[in-house]
Amino acid sequence: MKVIILLGDGMSDVVYSELGNKSPLQAAKTPNMDFMARHGQVGLANTVPEGLPPGSDVANLSIFGYDPRTCYTGRSPLEAVSMGVTLGPDDVAFRMNLVTLKPHGSSLYMEDFSAGHISTEEGRGLVAALQKEIGSAEFEFHPGVGYRHLMVWRGGKDGMTATPPHDITGKAVLEYLPSGDGAATLNNIMNHAQMVLHDHPLNKKRKEEGKRQANSIWLWGHGKTPRVDPYSQKFGLSGAVISAVDLIRGIGVCAGLDVIHVEGATGYIDTNYLGKAQAALAALENHDFVYVHVEAPDEASHSGRMDHKIQAIEDFDRQVVGTVLEGIRKFGDFAILCTPDHPTPVRLMTHTAEPVPFVIYRGGEGPGNGASSYDEEQAGTTGLKVEGHDLMEMLVK
Repeated sequence: MKVIILLGDGMSDVVYSELGNKSPLQAAKTPNMDFMARHGQVGLANTVPEGLPPGSDVANLSIFGYDPRTCYTGRSPLEAVSMGVTLGPDDVAFRMNLVTLKPHGSSLYMEDFSAGHISTEEGRGLVAALQKEIGSAEFEFHPGVGYRHLMVWRGGKDGMTATPPHDITGKAVLEYLPSGDGAATLNNIMNHAQMVLHDHPLNKKRKEEGKRQANSIWLWGHGKTPRVDPYSQKFGLSGAVISAVDLIRGIGVCAGLDVIHVEGATGYIDTNYLGKAQAALAALENHDFVYVHVEAPDEASHSGRMDHKIQAIEDFDRQVVGTVLEGIRKFGDFAILCTPDHPTPVRLMTHTAEPVPFVIYRGGEGPGNGASSYDEEQAGTTGLKVEGHDLMEMLVK
């Protein structure tokens, strides 16, 4: 049997009066996900266990089939694995966003958690400058994708509290700076980074072009290397993962899955949806399982762009879900799971921990379990409720 997960990051949301009291999933045209809902199993999955943060790290670990309560250590160690950065048992990895801070009065505000969605090439240049000016045997700066990068603190501390920058868009940053044991060191590094970035030629060029400057870094999502069982051992499957995001690729590497890179996969609404779907079908030729992750709906939500979110959902349905539905039938026996990882309401511009709607489709046009469409409301009417980390077990039965 061939097994595939199609994940639209942050697709789930709440209803809005401007959408006619509908959610973005209800307002968007999603004929392919609706078809699977009418002929498959639809329900709600709790992907964020109580007491854990509603991040993509926790939620995607759940959907991969791992209980985050037993293996979660933080976001950045997973990104480090994807980037090929080796961590010792006492080393701590931090997600390092390139961000835009804006002064107002005596305060600094988080204007943009992505520095205007800075390109990978530009981001790498800035990270190289940080490594040259601040890097040492203790602190390393590693380039990633777009605005998403990595700092490693060798033999560092991991007991501090740090806030994701996308949670504080438009807010004064002072009260959200890292706190706790080791936080003073992080705050000093962030201050030093501001001095390096302020005078960098790239930022001067971006200012002249009317673009947002990457005038600071923001450190968060820290942790040490997790331990998870490989898929070959846990589920008896060979597999692959397709994503533009280091976090998801890192989970895949930890799970023993092959990472497939797709040209034009950006993590935003201009991503190569069709290329991801085609790569997934090609991967199923010699793998049992593929995990396809699309970041675009989540990024649109973090930016507060309802129009972009609906566009991302519709593109995901048409180009990813539709393409996979058409192409997977040639394999005969198959199972498709389509789901978000967590809700990301546009009006909040951040993640929440509510259960998400999922659909499992195994082919054919027989009756499903009562849903007429794929959305939050219909998922709640079927009475099927599961823990997120049980979805993989349901798929491979």
